[in-house]
Amino acid sequence: MTGEVDVSLLNLQQQIRSCRACQLAGLLQRANPIVGEQGRRKVFLLAQAPGARSDAAGMPFAGPSGRVLESWLQQAGFAPGALRRDVYLSSVTRCDPGRSPSGAGDRPPGPEERALCAPWWRGELALLQPRIVLLAGRLAIAEFYPPAPLEALVGTWRQEEGIWLLPLPHPSGVSRWLNIPAHRALVDQALAQLAIWRVTLALEEEATHVRTAE
Repeated sequence: MTGEVDVSLLNLQQQIRSCRACQLAGLLQRANPIVGEQGRRKVFLLAQAPGARSDAAGMPFAGPSGRVLESWLQQAGFAPGALRRDVYLSSVTRCDPGRSPSGAGDRPPGPEERALCAPWWRGELALLQPRIVLLAGRLAIAEFYPPAPLEALVGTWRQEEGIWLLPLPHPSGVSRWLNIPAHRALVDQALAQLAIWRVTLALEEEATHVRTAE
C-alpha cells in the first residue's frame, strides 16, 4: 500500500464491507461489498459495480476490465501496475449485481441500489479529496453530468470544487462502443489529457518515491 491510510478511511472501508442494505431490502440475494486495500491516492476511479470475478476474488477489477484500465493508464504514461498503485478504486455500487436478464454482460444496478450505496463512494471521495476523478461508464458519469450521449462527454473534462472530472467509457469487453474508430479517438484524447495531469499534478509522486526508496 502506498502512503498512509488514516483511521477515518479505514473505518469507512470497514463499514462498506459490513453493509448488507441491498440484501435486507430484497434487491440482492447475497451482499458482498468489494473494497480495495488502498490508501490515499491523487486519482480516484468511479466505475459501475464489481463483476463476478471481483466478487470471487474479493478485489475490484479482477477481470478483463482491470486489464483494459491498466492499459489506458499506461497509455497515459503511468508505470506498469498503476491501477492498483496510483488509483483509488471505487464504484457506484459495491456488490456484484449479477448477470443482465438479456445475458449480455452484468446487470446495471437499479436506482434503489445506487441510492443505498451512494454514501459509500461519496464518503470516500470526501475523505480522499483526489486531484482527478476518472468516471468509467455511463452510471459513473451520470453521478456528475446531466444525460448526454457518451460520445459528447468522452474526450472532455471539467473541474468541480477543485477536482478534475474525466469521463471514460466502461472498460467492459462486451461494450461495442469502442469498436468505432471515432470513439477510440475520443478515449485517446481523454488519455492524452490524463498524461498531462500525470506530470503537472504529480499523480505518481508518492509511488515514484516509494519505488526509489525500495
